[in-house]
Amino acid sequence: MIKKLLLAVFVLPILLTFFLDETIVLEALGLDKKKVLTLEALVLAIYLFVSELIRVDVVGILMMVILPILGLVDPQKAISGLSSNAVVSIIAVIIIGYALDKTGVMNILAGYIIRFAGKSETRIIALVSSTVGIISSFMQNIGAAALFLPAVVRISRRLGFPVSRLLMPMGFSAILGGTLTLVGSSPLILLNDLIGLYNLQPFGLFSVTPIGLMLLAGGILYFILFGRLILPRKEGDDEGGKFIPPDLAQTYDKICGLYELRVPVNFTRRSVEEIDARKKYQVTIVAVYHRKTRTKNFAPPREEYIEPSDDIAVIGCPETVEKFAQDLGFILKPELEEFADDLSNLNAGLVEGIVSPRSELIGRTLREVNFRKKYGVNPVALIRDDEIIYAGFSDITLSTGDVILLFGRWENFLDLKDRNVFTFATDIKGEVVRKDRAKFAIFWFAVALVLILVFKVQLSIALLTGALGMILTRVISVDEAYQAVDWMTVFLLAGLLPLGLAFQETGTAEFLAKKVISVVGELTPILFYSMVAIITSFFTLVVSNVGATALLVPLTIDMAQEIGVDPRISSLVVAVSASNTFIIPTHQVNALIMRPGGYRIIDYIRAGGGMTLLFILILVSALMLFY
Repeated sequence: MIKKLLLAVFVLPILLTFFLDETIVLEALGLDKKKVLTLEALVLAIYLFVSELIRVDVVGILMMVILPILGLVDPQKAISGLSSNAVVSIIAVIIIGYALDKTGVMNILAGYIIRFAGKSETRIIALVSSTVGIISSFMQNIGAAALFLPAVVRISRRLGFPVSRLLMPMGFSAILGGTLTLVGSSPLILLNDLIGLYNLQPFGLFSVTPIGLMLLAGGILYFILFGRLILPRKEGDDEGGKFIPPDLAQTYDKICGLYELRVPVNFTRRSVEEIDARKKYQVTIVAVYHRKTRTKNFAPPREEYIEPSDDIAVIGCPETVEKFAQDLGFILKPELEEFADDLSNLNAGLVEGIVSPRSELIGRTLREVNFRKKYGVNPVALIRDDEIIYAGFSDITLSTGDVILLFGRWENFLDLKDRNVFTFATDIKGEVVRKDRAKFAIFWFAVALVLILVFKVQLSIALLTGALGMILTRVISVDEAYQAVDWMTVFLLAGLLPLGLAFQETGTAEFLAKKVISVVGELTPILFYSMVAIITSFFTLVVSNVGATALLVPLTIDMAQEIGVDPRISSLVVAVSASNTFIIPTHQVNALIMRPGGYRIIDYIRAGGGMTLLFILILVSALMLFY
C-alpha cells in the first residue's frame, strides 16, 4: 500500500508539469517544461525499478509509451529501441549462444574451466572473469558475456554453485574488459574521432591498457574478497548439484552418491557379473572407461570385463563404496575425473520408471531382455509392494506397477520415453545434444567474429549473419531460436533507450553537465579528473555510453583548457568512465544476465554500488601512476 501511495507522489508532479503553462516552470533555473518532465520521468523509472511494483521490462514498455505522450521524443524514436543495434545484437548473440550450447560446445568449454579451476567457487570466478575480460578487450562486451553465459550456467549446475554468484562477476568483468584496448568498447572507439575535432594527438590501441588491467584485476579481487557478502544466493540455485533429488533421497536410503574408482594395474581381469558388486556390497557399477581402448560404456552389462587401469563409476554410500574399493584393491578418487562431464547432473541422473500396462517387460526379467544393453540405462533398485530391493532383482519377473530406479544419461532416457516401456514418475531434465552439428555452430560463430573484427561489419548485422547461418544449417530450428530469446531483456533495453534520447534531445543532459561543471570552481588536476569520472558515471546510467561520451568529451575538453588541465586525459577519463555502469541494469550486459541470474534491482545496487566507487578510485589511481 505504501509503495502505491509513493507511486502517486512520483506520478503527480509529471501530471502537474504537463498541464502547467511553460512560462512558469522554473525559468529562474534555466529549466523548461521538457527538461522538468524528463527529470521526473527518470525519477519515476528509478522508483519503479527499486520498488519493483511492476516488472523491469514493463517499466521499459512504460517509458516507450509515456515519453512520446509527454512530447519528449517522437513516437517513431520511442519504439526505435526495438530495432537498435544494441537490442538486435543481443537477440542475435543469444541465439548464437543457444546454438553453441545445444551442440555441446559450451559443455566442453565448461569442462575445461572446471578441469583448471576445480570445484573452488573463487577459482572459477577468477578464471571465468579474467577470460571474459580479455576476450571483451577485442570484441563487444555483450558478445563476450553472451558467449560465456551458457557455459557459466552449466558450471553452476554441474557443481551445485548458485548461478547468481557466478553470472554477475562474469558480466561485470565483460564490461571492465572493454577498457583494456581502444577497440574494447564503443566510447573508446569514438574517442579519437572526438578529440580529433580539437586537433589533439590520438590515442594508440593500448594507451588505455594500464587502466584497463587495473580495473579488471580490481573487479575480480572485489568479488573474490567480498563476493560472499554482496552477491545474492537465490533459493533453489544449488539443487542442480545434488546427485539424488530430495524426493528420491527420502525413499532410497542406501543410495548416497556417484563415485569414481581406478582399477589397479595388478587387478585380475573380471566381468561385472563375477565382481557382483550389487549383491556383496550394495554398490552398482554404472559406467566403465577402458583406458587401453579409450572407450566408455555408460550401462555396462554383466558380461562386460573390468580391465587393469580401467576407471569405473559406481552408485552407493560412502561406507559401502569404501569397503568395495578396499576389498578389490581399487583406488577411490576424491571426485569424478573421467566421468565428470559425462555423468554430471546436466548429462545424467536418477529417475523412477513405472512398468506400464502395455510394457514389453511384463512377464519377463531384466536378464532375459538384456536390459542394460538394449536400453542403455542402469537399473539400481526395484520397488514392489512397498519393499525396496537393492540386489538380486535382475531375475525377478516384472509386472505392472513395479517401480525401477534407473540411472543413465538423459539422452537415453529421452529415447526410452518414446518406447512405451515405462511411465516415468520423475522429470527427465536432459535434452538431446546435437554433437553432429557442432562443426556448423563453430563455423558460423567464427564467421560472425571475422565479419566484426576483420571486415568491420556492424555488430548487429554480423551477429545476425551467424544466427541465420545456425538456422539455415539446421543447428537449431526457427522455433527454437524464437524460444531462446529472453524477451524480458529485449523490452527492458528497448524501453530505456528512448529515455536516453529524451535526455539528449531536450537538452537535459547538457544542462545538468554544464551546471555541475560551472558550480565546482577551480580544481587540482586529480580532483578535476575525479569529478569528470563521477559525472560520466552518472550520465552513463541514464544515457547510452556513446551518448554520454559524445556529450561530455567536448565539455570536459573546454573545461580542462580553461583550468590548465591536460584535455587528452580528461577526455580519456570520460571514455573509460562510460563503462562504469553497474548500479542498475541499463548496460546491455547487465540486462543480459539479469533474468538467468534471477537478479533484482537491489542486487545490482548492493554489488554495483561498491564496484562503482572502486572503479573511480582505481581509475584516478591509475592516472596518478601512469599518466
